[in-house]
Amino acid sequence: MQAAVAVTPAQLPELLLGLATVRPVFIWGAPGIGKSSLVRRFADSLGLECVSLLGTQLAPEDLVGVPQIRDGRSVFCPPEIIARDEPYCLFLDELNAASPDVQKAFYSLILDRRIGSYELPEGSVVIGAGNRATDNALARPIASALVNRLTHVHLTASAQDWLVWAGENGIHPWVTDYLTDRPDHLWSQPPKTEEPFSTPRSWHMLSDALHSFGSGLDEQTLKVIAYGTLTPAHAVSFCGYAKIVRHAYGIEAIMKGDANWPRRLEDRDLLYYLADAFRGRLAKDLPADKTHVSPGMRETAYRAKSLLVQLAEISVEVAQTVIADDADGLPVLPGWFLIEAARDMPRLVEARR
Repeated sequence: MQAAVAVTPAQLPELLLGLATVRPVFIWGAPGIGKSSLVRRFADSLGLECVSLLGTQLAPEDLVGVPQIRDGRSVFCPPEIIARDEPYCLFLDELNAASPDVQKAFYSLILDRRIGSYELPEGSVVIGAGNRATDNALARPIASALVNRLTHVHLTASAQDWLVWAGENGIHPWVTDYLTDRPDHLWSQPPKTEEPFSTPRSWHMLSDALHSFGSGLDEQTLKVIAYGTLTPAHAVSFCGYAKIVRHAYGIEAIMKGDANWPRRLEDRDLLYYLADAFRGRLAKDLPADKTHVSPGMRETAYRAKSLLVQLAEISVEVAQTVIADDADGLPVLPGWFLIEAARDMPRLVEARR
């Protein structure tokens, strides 16, 4: 399903307040961006208990109940978790991953707010959630009749929202500081292979591990937990950042000439991180139009070209990441700088000999 307009986690509660209290809502979003926790917090804000049903772990009879004979007639008795006397928030998680038979069993709960003779108490809310097929997650088509009876909300990850939440919930400072500098690393597209990928949930997992190991965490263990929770490229970058925290390296010092690029093979993750920070710094500081380059900026550009040469002497591959296009094939650095860098590189190399 294509999202026409997406909302951030901070926008979702107010939207649910106006929608979920009158009609069933379905929240679409990638894995790990906080759909379940947001629904639970919304239910808490209404003073309602949140009852979660996981579509992938249910059979139809888990919803419809089992028959009993009463007065010579069979009566289906809904399960205790659903049949409640007080209003509550019924959260149908992974609804679109459920089997067709389970989805059919959900119909009456969603459309008529009832199962058999049991009707949801007045004041109850029904919210569904699921991943999109584009997220390489298990997702089955939802019947058009059900689609048409749900209000669809598309949730997107927001680094700003998550960092506010992280500051209130004890997330490890390495994680919050890193994502403050690299908010684009909060979430990455789920891969087509079975490997970890970065989401707000996986950063939370990494934070828990960092707290658990404490100050005794060694570099090898840090790599294990970073690569075990994050997108590989983000894990490399985060491990490099951790080295900066622990040591005296920093892109500011390198750009000022107070420090050099790390050359040790065992510091290659640090080199990747610094190169990425260097690229981000140039993209931020260098104007897109050459006519707007001030004398001070001209000096920065010359220093940057010299640093590129030094970086290439250590690793051509790492140096290439600085000037490479983004994932969509678009230039990250200004065209005029890339042209000058290509033109001046031989001269700069010769000057270093």
